[in-house]
Amino acid sequence: MKKKKQNGGSAFEKFASKVSKAAGSTTAFIGAFVIVVAWAVSGPIFNYSETWQLVINTGTTIITFLMVFLIQKAQNKDSLAIQLKLNELVASGERSSNSLVDIENMTEEEMVIIQKYYHRLAELAKKDESIRTSHSVAEAHSQHEYKDKNRTKHRTARNTDKK
Repeated sequence: MKKKKQNGGSAFEKFASKVSKAAGSTTAFIGAFVIVVAWAVSGPIFNYSETWQLVINTGTTIITFLMVFLIQKAQNKDSLAIQLKLNELVASGERSSNSLVDIENMTEEEMVIIQKYYHRLAELAKKDESIRTSHSVAEAHSQHEYKDKNRTKHRTARNTDKK
């Protein structure tokens, strides 16, 4: 399958993405581990001096400070991409609740209200025969009643056919 050429984005965005991926690699971990071991082994050589301690403290502080911003930039982009994909999935479902499409911009109080709806859905799901049954937040009760009536109708029809 051909890969589409994508817009590159800013130089900082590309840099942040590459550094984030590299920082999360096994090679980066091993490299950092080796540096810490080398520093610890060199302790007796430098008589565990304040300068010896300052080297590792300063180095790790600077690296951590810079990495926070680089990783956050890459994380923000990834998070936005995931949100857009989820919005597409929610919006594309014929019977899904579109109230969740813009949930990331809702207040915490509004999210708690939606959480209560999902708690109610979980209670309804426990009553279902199959764990694969799903409900829309907006239509949970009516769908549950519809499905329950349908199951009863099918059971009655099966029992009638058996006789």
